[in-house]
Amino acid sequence: MEQTDYSKWTCKMCSNVGLEDGNDGYFYCIRCGSQADDIMETGVADEDFVDKGDGRGALYSASHRHVLHRQPITQSQSQSQFWSQFTQPQTPNNSKDVKEEEEYGDGVGPTEPGDFGDVGVAGYEEYYREVRMRYVMGLQLMIQFQSEALVKKFKVHPSICGFVGPIWMRFLAQSGVMNQGWADEIIQHSELQIPGDPKEFKARVKYRLEPHNIHGKRAVMIWYKALRKRMPLSCSLAISFLACHVAREAVLPTDIVKWSIEGHLPYFAAYLEIEKSFGQASGACPISATVMFRPSKAIPLQKLESLAASIAQSIGCLLPPVNFYAIASRYLNRLFLPVEKILPHACRIYVWSMPPDLWLSTNKLRLPTRVYVMAILIVAIRILYDINGYGTWESSLSAHNDSSSTLEHGETMDFTCSPSMVNDAKGGSDSPSHKSEDSGKNAYRNTSNKQKSELDATELLNNLEAKYNELGEAYEYTEDLSTYLEYCKDVAFAGLKPPFEDFEEEKIIEEFWKFYEKEKDDEPSEDLEAQPSRDINQKRSRDNNESPSKESKRVRDNSCVGGSSTDHGTSDKDGCSPHSPDDVHSSHSQECQYPECNGKSCAYKDRAIRRMKLDMEENKFCYISPRVKLKRLDYLHYARKMDEGAMTYVAHADYYILLRACARVAQVSVRIMHVGVLSFERRLAWLEKRIDHCLHLKPPNITCEFCCNMPEHGTDDPIGSSNLSI
Repeated sequence: MEQTDYSKWTCKMCSNVGLEDGNDGYFYCIRCGSQADDIMETGVADEDFVDKGDGRGALYSASHRHVLHRQPITQSQSQSQFWSQFTQPQTPNNSKDVKEEEEYGDGVGPTEPGDFGDVGVAGYEEYYREVRMRYVMGLQLMIQFQSEALVKKFKVHPSICGFVGPIWMRFLAQSGVMNQGWADEIIQHSELQIPGDPKEFKARVKYRLEPHNIHGKRAVMIWYKALRKRMPLSCSLAISFLACHVAREAVLPTDIVKWSIEGHLPYFAAYLEIEKSFGQASGACPISATVMFRPSKAIPLQKLESLAASIAQSIGCLLPPVNFYAIASRYLNRLFLPVEKILPHACRIYVWSMPPDLWLSTNKLRLPTRVYVMAILIVAIRILYDINGYGTWESSLSAHNDSSSTLEHGETMDFTCSPSMVNDAKGGSDSPSHKSEDSGKNAYRNTSNKQKSELDATELLNNLEAKYNELGEAYEYTEDLSTYLEYCKDVAFAGLKPPFEDFEEEKIIEEFWKFYEKEKDDEPSEDLEAQPSRDINQKRSRDNNESPSKESKRVRDNSCVGGSSTDHGTSDKDGCSPHSPDDVHSSHSQECQYPECNGKSCAYKDRAIRRMKLDMEENKFCYISPRVKLKRLDYLHYARKMDEGAMTYVAHADYYILLRACARVAQVSVRIMHVGVLSFERRLAWLEKRIDHCLHLKPPNITCEFCCNMPEHGTDDPIGSSNLSI
């Protein structure tokens, strides 16, 4: 056999002339070191590669390659049968090893080259079993982590761990993902989604060994998407909430969502612990834990409650109503109200009415249960504090304005605003009819029970208005920059690292962090509450020549309307709260910015009423002046009216202040809270009507020919009781 000169061969990578033998059957470039993929040492003569002309062809040819022939897929052939035909060996591995050991008794094994294409490849069943088992076990670990966090961090009773297990196992059995023919059903369903005959496809080299459907889609991803659709990651939060609900814990959907977003409840970063338990992705399940168990967004509040109810309905679990006593106690403490005085009356209303809205519902459009809990509290507070449109809040403004005016000038200051606004604010108190009605109202309050005399509505409304900004729920990562950066590192971008180590980048990050800490320590300790008011005054002095439209818009922005929440509440830090000392002293020196005042000084009461009107308008409410001609001293029912194709809500300021604070605590909009109150009031009115009807029912006159000869009285039934069946 002649020696071949490999120094004259050209490398295809760098075009350098010259290859060298690597003594491993391959040849490498002497310049770049790349392997020549078209040259290989075979150990045969060169003439064996040449056709000798006898019709037999060459002994070796570059076109002769070992190819794993695959049978084409037909629609009548199932995927499991097709995949098992060429992936599973004819005999088990243990029998094959025994056969080789018998054939080669020395234990060394075959000394000749074997079929290098006969490698171990995962079968069709191994793929779907591995994908299904990893997803189910990962979801179970996520639920387990959440239960542990609820018990350890949030002091929930450990009994929830005994409820989580049965709920999860029943939900898993009901989902049907563990059925025998589940994988084939999912593949067939995916094939039917694309109409028409299947086209030929060429699988990617990376996924050529994986099973595909007839349209070329990866079966692994089809199974994974089906699992995530039937058992989404959010069902872990729903099961945890459902276990707390069954255990009668005062855990609300708002708590579950807030804790999961903050990272205290394992949800967004739970895939890190799951990956530690599972390890890296296996060959039969190439999907990583980051892709499989990392949620893309937080679950909405309304969807969490309806999803928990759907799970309970699917597994046949009869749920109790929400724990009204515990949740109502939480809400009253959050509102800074006396629990021992209000809660007993609210519990009596709850036991008497027993509204069905306190049960979880699968309807996503129904109002949440927490809205009805708060509605019962609002009705109880209105009854106890007599909040029925009598102008308690406006009266407190008048008393506050009169006292401040007397201290400043020694006499009461007259109103200089528009007459209509003054009349609305005064409520026509100068009329004789109002005086008589007001005296009757005071007499009614004096003759009421002792509980009403102990509870001051003025103090209640002032406290709710002053502490409105403190009622909102704030996330921990919004406190400062360092807390937010830690949140991003541990929760939002947990587990993410740069692709390679960059010491220069780490050094720059460390320098910036030191600079931030230094600037934070050097900040001047000045009164931050006075700064916004000074900025507003400077802005007013610069914008004296603005147009009326721009000026009214600026007043809307600077008059404590549209605070930090979506409910557009008053802002304490702007110095515009009803009891702000700066506002009281400047009420006689500042010029009113409203066009109807013509630049004249405006009284404190009128400015507060205007701010209240603006706030109510932004929530589609219409301000009503205090009641003047009182026809009856009873519970006042509000109604909605249709105005230019949209619903308009009318309310007094007293009721709106209470409604706005309760809506913020319940984390719903003011209009949704008002709809819940109206719904509960309609139920109470229906119950009272039915009770009154039943109390006036008379037993029908029954005549019997055997015991008496009394005539029938079919027409003597004014309420129609003769039509009732007993």
